[in-house]
Amino acid sequence: MMLGLTGGIGCGKSTAARFFEEAGYRRIDTDEIIKNVVLLQPEVEAAIAQRLGPQTLTASGRVDRPAVAKIVFSDDAALRWLEELTHPRLRAILRAKLAEAPNTDHVVEVPLLFEKHLENWFDFTVCVSTTLQLQLARLEERGLPKALAEQRISKQLPLVQKLELADYVLLNDGTPDFLRDQIQRLAAQLQNRR
Repeated sequence: MMLGLTGGIGCGKSTAARFFEEAGYRRIDTDEIIKNVVLLQPEVEAAIAQRLGPQTLTASGRVDRPAVAKIVFSDDAALRWLEELTHPRLRAILRAKLAEAPNTDHVVEVPLLFEKHLENWFDFTVCVSTTLQLQLARLEERGLPKALAEQRISKQLPLVQKLELADYVLLNDGTPDFLRDQIQRLAAQLQNRR
């Protein structure tokens, strides 16, 4: 079984994915693939430096993610260009990872699952939800100023729309155990649907 896990930035997708992993799912984080594989590809580094400027690379020639984020989250055309550069590479890597273990239950964290129309890749979609106040507080705890957090939230499909599109919704406005309990119940329910 393949679950596509999404939600707004700061809603707790990674925490939920870890709890699915505890429940026996193989976890794949598409943000980690972008960060640790796609953005390290020499042709991607070169394209980013050429299109967005040399200031988007560190002294060692790696992509400076905060510098890139500063540009693309204030320029819709640059964001679209970056997604067109990175997302096909991500999809190829994701297909390969899923093919490695075809009989394994997977949970795949995909922040832009609905935005990029990837829902048909999965047996079910799950959206993690929380309040805007908690979202902003969590992002500020990560060091993202409120204005930048609001800017990034505005670039995603509104959370209410993600909730409407998802097959299942998890509420992450309580304790971690509250979220874990919901996931354990959902995992058991999905096992029974086989």
